[in-house]
Amino acid sequence: MPAKNPRINVVLEKPLYHNVERLAKKDGVSLSFKVRDLVREALEIEEDVALSQFAEKREKTFDRKKSLRHDEVW
Repeated sequence: MPAKNPRINVVLEKPLYHNVERLAKKDGVSLSFKVRDLVREALEIEEDVALSQFAEKREKTFDRKKSLRHDEVW
């Protein structure tokens, strides 16, 4: 029976593998679930960094004279 979700094979160095294994045991989840959760967290962090960079870039070009007031928007 084929798996529902796509799969990825990953090769880890022993120390990294043991750290993930320790975290999985601590949380009472499988290695697969722990790696999935860690990847999800890493992607969220990457997204936060990208959005922060985007906001900083826009902040540099902000011109208060061209901005709209709250009542003009709503």
